[in-house]
Amino acid sequence: MQRIFLVLLIACQSAFAQKEASDFRNQQLKNRAYLPNEFKNSFANTDFSLLFTKTENESVFGFIGDDYQRIRVKIISVSKSKTVPDTYDVYGKSMVKTNIDKFHGTLRITNIRKQKEMSYGADEKYKSKGLKGQFMIIGDYSFSEPKNEKHSGVFKGVFESDFYLDRNNKIHYDDIDIQADGYSNNEFVGYWVSHDGEIIKRCNWGDYRIPNAGNLDIGAGDFSPADKYLKNDWQTRRDYLIQNNQSKKAKAIEQAKWWL
Repeated sequence: MQRIFLVLLIACQSAFAQKEASDFRNQQLKNRAYLPNEFKNSFANTDFSLLFTKTENESVFGFIGDDYQRIRVKIISVSKSKTVPDTYDVYGKSMVKTNIDKFHGTLRITNIRKQKEMSYGADEKYKSKGLKGQFMIIGDYSFSEPKNEKHSGVFKGVFESDFYLDRNNKIHYDDIDIQADGYSNNEFVGYWVSHDGEIIKRCNWGDYRIPNAGNLDIGAGDFSPADKYLKNDWQTRRDYLIQNNQSKKAKAIEQAKWWL
C-alpha cells in the first residue's frame, strides 16, 4: 500500500511540474504584446549562444522544491549544434547548499516571436539606434547530471529568452528595460527529477527574477527573498541588499565563482 501511495504521489508531482512548464509556454505564446507570426525560420542560421552566458551569476536566482530552497545555476558554455540548427549543447553546474553537480544537455528552440512595439528604455535611450525589433525565444531544455553522483538527476522544462536586433542585424541580449521594476530574462520553468525517477521537485530560475516565484520574491526594484525563506540559503542575498554589518561577507558569497 505504501509503495502504491508513493507511485501515485510521484505521478502527481510529475504531472504538476510538467503542467507548470506547459502553462508557462502557452502564456508566453499568447502574450498579446507579441505578433502571432512565427519568426523561427528567419533566424535558423543565427547563433544565440552568447545570450545564455551574458549575466553575472550573482544576478541569476533560482529555487528547487516547494520550500523554495535556493539553487544556484551557472551555464558555463553554450554552442550551436552543427547538425541541428535549432539545438544548442550546454555545459554548466548547479549548487544546492554545499552540493555542486555538473550537467550537460541541450536547449532546443521551438518558437521565436516579435514584439509588436519597440521599447526604447529609460529616457528613450535606444530610440535613435535604429533597432529592428525585440524578440522572444521559446524552447525546451534538458540538462542531465552524472548518474554516478549522489542526489543527481535531470533538469527539464521550458525556457524563454529575449533579444533585440540592431540596425546591422546583429543580435543582443535584451537589457533595454533592465532598469524597470520586474525586469527579467533567460527564464527557466520546469522541474528536477532524480535518475531513478523517485524524486521530483519544481525548479525554476532566471536572470534578475525567478519565474513563478510565488511568495518567495517580495522585492520591488530588485529580487528580494521573503523572511520565511531566509533559512533556505537566501540570507546572504538579503544581507547583500540591505547593507547591514554582514553585507561585506554576503557580497563575497554572492559574487563567489563557486563553479570554478
